[in-house]
Amino acid sequence: MFTYRKPLFYPVHVEFHNPAFGQILFEHYGGKDSEFSAATQYLNHRSNIRNYYIQELLGFIAAEEMGHMEMIAVAINKLGGPPLSYVNSQGLPWNMSYVDQSLDPIQMLQADVEAEIRAQALYNLHYTMTSDPSLKKMIRFLASREDVHKHLFEKSQILIQRAAPPEQFHELINEYKISLKLPEK
Repeated sequence: MFTYRKPLFYPVHVEFHNPAFGQILFEHYGGKDSEFSAATQYLNHRSNIRNYYIQELLGFIAAEEMGHMEMIAVAINKLGGPPLSYVNSQGLPWNMSYVDQSLDPIQMLQADVEAEIRAQALYNLHYTMTSDPSLKKMIRFLASREDVHKHLFEKSQILIQRAAPPEQFHELINEYKISLKLPEK
């Protein structure tokens, strides 16, 4: 299911070293609302949901979140931040309590929506904390992808509640793939 491609989802450029901001970005690497938490949660939900199309969507988004995590790692390294480990910006280790353990499909998807909202809010906060124009572009890109994921998870919930036919669920996959091709705003 997963493949590795060398190019990043979005180019990571840093105008100047800022180890302190690199430390802040650890929230996106190993914090509660990190890309790692999201990818782990979506893979767990994928294993527990029975709808094939939502399983596929969760797999695609989990893989994308891992790609975002790679971007964050590159940014932290380019900023001159500390060596990478699964910790937040305060140095506290990542733990499984960050991953929703729901088994009901609607609850799982709601937890996924909420994870995307928190991640986007965190990106928006960190956007205001840097003056580096290249990092601002990367952060804006990542925040916009969180919004796309949130929309698709909300749409998935609606389709489940309506007991929609398979072709409507298939549209989720098409919408996801199309979202990857849209130009940056």
